[in-house]
Amino acid sequence: MLSFLPPFLRGAIAFALLVLNTLFWCAPLFALSLVKLALPFDAVRLRVDPLLNAIATHWIACNSGWMRLTQRTHWDVEGVDALRYADWYLVNANHQTWVDIFVLQHVLNRRIPLLKFFLKQQLIYVPVIGLAWWALDFPFMRRHSKAALRARPELREQDRETTRRACAKFALVPTSVMNFAEGTRFTAAKHRAQHSPYRHLLKPKAGALALALNAMGERFHSLIDATIVYPDGAPTFWQFLGGRVPRIVVRVRQLPIPPEFCAGDYTADAAFRATFHRWLEQLWLDKDAQIGALLGAPGAAAHA
Repeated sequence: MLSFLPPFLRGAIAFALLVLNTLFWCAPLFALSLVKLALPFDAVRLRVDPLLNAIATHWIACNSGWMRLTQRTHWDVEGVDALRYADWYLVNANHQTWVDIFVLQHVLNRRIPLLKFFLKQQLIYVPVIGLAWWALDFPFMRRHSKAALRARPELREQDRETTRRACAKFALVPTSVMNFAEGTRFTAAKHRAQHSPYRHLLKPKAGALALALNAMGERFHSLIDATIVYPDGAPTFWQFLGGRVPRIVVRVRQLPIPPEFCAGDYTADAAFRATFHRWLEQLWLDKDAQIGALLGAPGAAAHA
């Protein structure tokens, strides 16, 4: 509707609407989170958590509203029609830009339960939204260097315990646990530094997926594997706000989770770890081939 405006003005309007939308929904979110904080009982959580998730769902829906208002992006989305809102899901996707989060929220909102991300500890200090993530029980993980882990192996247990506590909360109400297996955004420099065997992806990290499956794998209905492609190049967040993303392609597929992955010990069992790595590497080979095919395919009709 406002696509006739110049990109800078569209970006300014989109950013203002994002901020206003966030402030509006954070007011009831923080009020309810204080109730949960004051009464930390499962019976209270069972009543309050769905309300908190509903608030976040409305926030995402309003974000989709300003995206439609200010952008003329063509959305090419397949694979979401068979999803069910009432189930638990483990969601995995490739990662190129902060825009990925808005893309996933836009295409999956109200099709599956609210996406819950594992976040870096520093992000809790992001004004307003950091507190919102805390109120919604997004788990905050501490990043440790390889040198620190070698010097203090017990630091690994911190992330495992954080994951276990988060998954215990997620098990109470239907939740979608989101993971970017690459662990960081794809860049050509990172790709070269890793000597990645994949053309369009960084090497996947298995630890977070394995921990989530060990903690609550029997709850998960399936793995949702999402592939995000920007045929004109991964955009910055400002380019996205300004409507300078001509086309976004998303392919979603549901995959069964091998039952043995829900009981194996990734840390202590070398055989299990090798099996898990082979499964994830095959998943990544398939995704890499899919991205290559999508980048080489002509534009499809837009929907979603």
